[in-house]
Amino acid sequence: MERKIRKAAVLGSGVMGAGIAAHLANVGIPVYLLDIVPRELTEEESKKGKTLADPAVRNRIAQSGKERLLKEKPAPLYDKANLELITVGNLEDHLSYLGEVDWIIEVVVENLDVKKKVFETVEAHRKPGTIVSSNTSGVSINEMSEGRSEEFRRHFLGTHFFNPPRYLKLLEIIPGQDTDPAIVDYMMHFGEFVLGKGTVLCKDTPNFIANRIGTYGLQVSIQEMVRLGLGVDEVDALTGPAIGRPKSATFRTLDVVGLDTYVHVANNVKQKSSDAQEIAVFEVPTFVLEMVEKRWLGQKAGQGFFKQVKTAEGKEILALDYNTMEYRPRAKAKYASLEAAKTAKTLPEKLKALVYGKDKGSEFVWSVFKKVLLYSAEKAHEIADDIVSVDQAMKWGFGWELGPFETWDAIGVEKSVARMREEGESIPALVEELLASGKTSFYQKQEGRRAAFAIGGAYKAIEEKKEKINLAALKEQGKLIKKNAGAALVDLGDGVACLEFTSPHNALGMDVLQLAGYAVEEVQRNFLGLVIGNQGKNFCVGMNLGYALMEAQDENWFELDMLVSRFHKVGNAMKSMHRPVVAAPFGMTLGGGVEICYLADRVQASAETYLGLVEVGVGLLPGGGGTKEMLFRAMEHVPEGGTVPVDPFPFVARAFEAIAMAKVSTSGKEAINLGYLRSTDRISINSDHLLYDAKQLVLAMDREGYTPPKPRKIRVIGESGYANLRQNIYSMKKSGYISDHDELIASKIAYVMSGGSVPAGTEVSEEYILELEKQAFLELIKTPKTQQRMQHMLTKNKPLRN
Repeated sequence: MERKIRKAAVLGSGVMGAGIAAHLANVGIPVYLLDIVPRELTEEESKKGKTLADPAVRNRIAQSGKERLLKEKPAPLYDKANLELITVGNLEDHLSYLGEVDWIIEVVVENLDVKKKVFETVEAHRKPGTIVSSNTSGVSINEMSEGRSEEFRRHFLGTHFFNPPRYLKLLEIIPGQDTDPAIVDYMMHFGEFVLGKGTVLCKDTPNFIANRIGTYGLQVSIQEMVRLGLGVDEVDALTGPAIGRPKSATFRTLDVVGLDTYVHVANNVKQKSSDAQEIAVFEVPTFVLEMVEKRWLGQKAGQGFFKQVKTAEGKEILALDYNTMEYRPRAKAKYASLEAAKTAKTLPEKLKALVYGKDKGSEFVWSVFKKVLLYSAEKAHEIADDIVSVDQAMKWGFGWELGPFETWDAIGVEKSVARMREEGESIPALVEELLASGKTSFYQKQEGRRAAFAIGGAYKAIEEKKEKINLAALKEQGKLIKKNAGAALVDLGDGVACLEFTSPHNALGMDVLQLAGYAVEEVQRNFLGLVIGNQGKNFCVGMNLGYALMEAQDENWFELDMLVSRFHKVGNAMKSMHRPVVAAPFGMTLGGGVEICYLADRVQASAETYLGLVEVGVGLLPGGGGTKEMLFRAMEHVPEGGTVPVDPFPFVARAFEAIAMAKVSTSGKEAINLGYLRSTDRISINSDHLLYDAKQLVLAMDREGYTPPKPRKIRVIGESGYANLRQNIYSMKKSGYISDHDELIASKIAYVMSGGSVPAGTEVSEEYILELEKQAFLELIKTPKTQQRMQHMLTKNKPLRN
């Protein structure tokens, strides 16, 4: 019988438990969220005359966890409507729910005895065959299942999500010694294909993979900071993007995680290790313990290593001086090695600049890297089956751009090991074996595919699923069709090509449009269809703002007219192709990025796609077809065929509001709700599968006998509709919500979306609205205030309200 998880139960409604329940709801799985029964009434419950027997009181803890999901930021839910899939209850009255579900996830306090008691209760109420797992961050899976039946142990394993569950990609799968291998395989597949996670198989060792290596790295960072007399702000400057790590770096990350959680994880290794050297490293510093005692736990407590305070100038973030335990203004790290890293073009160059520099900053980075790399090599095969799992866990769980072994390759294995030997370090057997075999890197390319060094002195090819298309690898394999400075056309195989943006930030300029025009011709000649996608940090942040501003300041209005006309021309050519086109947006998809999606027949969006026509932030309106498309899509929702015609104004007003307020979706699903995407567009839960899913959609459209869409016409709301929109704009202006220039921009948008100076009900074409759109765009970009907004965005990276 094919196994399928149709319904689940989450036991524990804290931040992690509720977050896991939310993500299950995100992917359409109904879930029971259960927690303990309160032992006393709140003051509010007492005032209302409630008793401990009231169901609302008995379910209060789980209900609070559910309600918190609507308030948390970033949003745990793709769509607020998903909350309806979560049913709350408690662990006394609703244990019968456990017999209805296919997966039970325990997310209670990290205490072995408590967990064992929970699983004893679970076993008494679950049906045979139900998967049971623990979300523990480090408690032994085998110890938790002691005393349970053989059937229970066969279906029991660890499923360690990282917080927040929606956003962090890593899902560690930890089998026990009795777990059925088929269950392990199923959960690895389920995690990747249903939950959209990067699943990594771990061994049942303290803190598994990511927390074992990551916490070790945090510990040595603190110890080296104290040894060298650095500040927490200096360490964060050295351990963030400069070394390919998240902006939260070291101490802001600890503030987000919570110092109490961090201390627990560190103590877990310390208590279970028999290695004196390892125990010493995991000894939590006294000042951190003092912070926990003071409840300076980080973000959730309002202060930790950093604290935000109000000043006469606004808000200021202070840094903790761990010597005095007082907060002080942040200081800027000034190291030549750090400045060299910031100007380096590639991450390996950044790392080398910092690691091999000659100042205190580079000494800190080298000392931390050295210890983390040696520890990773020493523990790799104790905690995982291969080095790939270690690297993937650190990238997916801690946001590292390079895992430890990839980092070692980047700084040079031979050079770094020689320095380690000079400094008296003991080199782990794995590294000695690598060098003794004549190899100089943990990874190498074999026929365009990656292979990783394995025990035994040989490289083992890294198995890549067909769902994980890698554009860089395809280009190395000779699949590049054509490229220019801003884009590339790549053969995805099976008759599908991919138009990839390669410009800085994937911004749109003439080079991208030129290659898009070439793609239209090439795909119609030699391919079945086209995917528009890439694998950058974000899909597309909009047009090349610097180029547009330069042309505006030089009053090259003809060039700007040509740019907009070229966008419209490419769009028309793409829409009239006799081949299907699918756009595959992800991450930030703003302004022109949304308009690029509108050139496609269908959209296959990542679940984590943040779409928005945000041009008003730089004093413009969407000029590449976005205003026109939002109008036409709004009219698609107006019901037809009734005895009484439906007024289209509310539909147009909603689309106008999305553009005028620069609304940005918090997910691919919300982009549908906001009208940026259609209900027929598709969502990929796993971003790694996005291009594959888009390719499959192209092939499906081709098999179904694709024909290009016919030119559309609509009946506009005209001058009377424009007057109504203008009245709303005027009210906003009078209330002080918008400036004079905001009013001008909104009026231009309203004019285009009303259809210009024509009576209501006038039938117009797409070309007519595009011309209105272009003229409004050019009129706005000529204004000094719009140019000021553009300049401010380029220099400050935030909008100007002028």
